[in-house]
Amino acid sequence: MADQDERDPGHVRPYAVTGGRTRPAHTDLPIEALVAITPAGATAAPTLTLERRSIALRCHEPVSVAELAAHLSVPLGVARVVVADMVDDGLVMVHQPLTGPDRVLLQRVLQGLQAL
Repeated sequence: MADQDERDPGHVRPYAVTGGRTRPAHTDLPIEALVAITPAGATAAPTLTLERRSIALRCHEPVSVAELAAHLSVPLGVARVVVADMVDDGLVMVHQPLTGPDRVLLQRVLQGLQAL
């Protein structure tokens, strides 16, 4: 077992980042959901915690929750909780993936265009 002095002092355990939560409080985010920064998030970015600032900086272009987790080297659950908290605070917005009839409609349109 590693001695206390051998541990990375800059490493923060995932449960510390999420306050011990393993699931978002209000929103269940699919891993493919796209996250984009809001104007409020861009303004607040310099004052955010390290994890939130890292997410804000990555989200100037829409990026999936799974990609955020990979870029930040955190478990997917941690990324989901932090992103959901940022949504609640108005710092980022989430574009849910298409499901149900909308996706079917788009596939039909695509097939129709390809048939032309």
